[in-house]
Amino acid sequence: MKNIQFHNVEYFYLLIIIPLLIILYFWIIQKQRPRILHSAVSFINSFRNTKIKYLQHIPFFLLLLSIIGVIISLARPQSSTTRKEINTEGIDIVIAIDVSTSMLAEDVKPNRIEAAKETAKEFIKKRTNDRIGLVVFSGESYTQCPVTIDHSVLLNLIDKIKAGMIIDGTAIGMGLATSVSRLKDSKAKSKVAILLTDGINNTGIISPKTATDIARTFGVKVYTIGVGTKGMAPYPVKTPFGTQYQYVDVKIDDQLLTYIAQSTSGKYFRATNRKSLEKIYSDIDNMEKTKINVAYFTKKQDLYFPILLSSIILFSFSILLRLTLLRRLP
Repeated sequence: MKNIQFHNVEYFYLLIIIPLLIILYFWIIQKQRPRILHSAVSFINSFRNTKIKYLQHIPFFLLLLSIIGVIISLARPQSSTTRKEINTEGIDIVIAIDVSTSMLAEDVKPNRIEAAKETAKEFIKKRTNDRIGLVVFSGESYTQCPVTIDHSVLLNLIDKIKAGMIIDGTAIGMGLATSVSRLKDSKAKSKVAILLTDGINNTGIISPKTATDIARTFGVKVYTIGVGTKGMAPYPVKTPFGTQYQYVDVKIDDQLLTYIAQSTSGKYFRATNRKSLEKIYSDIDNMEKTKINVAYFTKKQDLYFPILLSSIILFSFSILLRLTLLRRLP
């Protein structure tokens, strides 16, 4: 970005002499104008306001322009070019979402899975400098999207998540282990996994505690989120007569999720409604700040020389006019 600045702005006060010189100039002309005493003045009218008489003022105004140019040169105009360099130290994040059929419960509106998707998307939109990946799990787990800076692809893949899309169950250990495998080779200054579930671990070939040990070994910080009200939750059931609701007991292993988080220097949250889930993601966003260094470099270049040169030329031209073409004019 280029702009013009003046290093010595105090010299602009000298411009006050310009109107003073103009006043003095015309006062002198008025004093030097000859007076003719004659009874009849009609013969003089033919000499008044002829165009050539105005030419006598050209040298003076060229002189004024040259003085203005000198004052501007003394103020030392400079062009400055500013360059901005941004150095980011991003965080690699994997979001692991439980997609078991229990995520269809509607204690969190519109239901647990949709609320989890929408709040995750809002979280991702705020993390513009981070690489983020997505893991889904229920009875098994797999990577829906590897860590990427292309968040548009990631957001599109989140939209495609559906409860029951893979074999049912709740394999918390598998979901965490898959998340860690996506982060273990990361060179980021911080590696974070966000694991969201609404149940208790009941399947999977890797236990949650083993997965926790693996996460700790590779320096992955885990934030765990338990989604669901405390008590009973409405769960939709399809019947020949349409969708019916039955209330099911909400069972979340708070103790296990707390252990996973604390063992990896993370934190456990419990989301009982959509608003609390949004706040949880906001809290995580505030705790895991990306470091951004912004450096500004400014290059300045003096511009006074062409202005000063122009002033010298104008001054010389005014003298030349007075000594040649306009010599005979009063």
